[in-house]
Amino acid sequence: MAKRLFDIILSLATLVLLAPVIAAVGALVRARLGSPVLFRQVRPGLRARPFELLKFRTMLPPKPGQEAVTSDAVRMTRLGRRLRALSLDELPSLWNVLRGDMSLVGPRPLLCEYLPLYSPHQARRHEVRPGVTGWAQVNGRNSLDWETKFDLDVWYVDNRSFWLDIRVLALTVLRVLRRSNISAPGQATMKAFGGNSRPNGNARSSDH
Repeated sequence: MAKRLFDIILSLATLVLLAPVIAAVGALVRARLGSPVLFRQVRPGLRARPFELLKFRTMLPPKPGQEAVTSDAVRMTRLGRRLRALSLDELPSLWNVLRGDMSLVGPRPLLCEYLPLYSPHQARRHEVRPGVTGWAQVNGRNSLDWETKFDLDVWYVDNRSFWLDIRVLALTVLRVLRRSNISAPGQATMKAFGGNSRPNGNARSSDH
């Protein structure tokens, strides 16, 4: 309950304080990328229950005949790269936090199609609400392989505390200022998770 109260207070305060920034980013996305301004996608949340994630769009839609699943890096715009580098594309996710879909800190919400690919250990990442930022994000983000990221997610589940959340939020600010580990080479974010028994495929990224 204390964590949830902290999420509500901080996300609401941030939404109010950054309202001019959110409005400006929304107007810029509308002018450069067109409609819709927001990217919406169903992701698994607490206990893998689905919810609709909100973010600012950073990519162009696929052209006729172009496969979206193989073109994330191609469709990423210059504006989108800048928004991601500053994590401004994540600002609408604060509404998910306010609604209770997400927490400020927790494992990042990934694709629903990954659910059957997790080992029982990896599936434990859904024992808590997904986060806007998380332990894996401040310890390497997209420079990490999937298995390491999932191990860090589960470590957070087992060791979560108020002070750990404060530490993660502080480290997140530092990582954003340094603009580090935003994407894997040649990817919009990183290669898709292909399961634990075969190599990662070059499919759509888990974050748009």
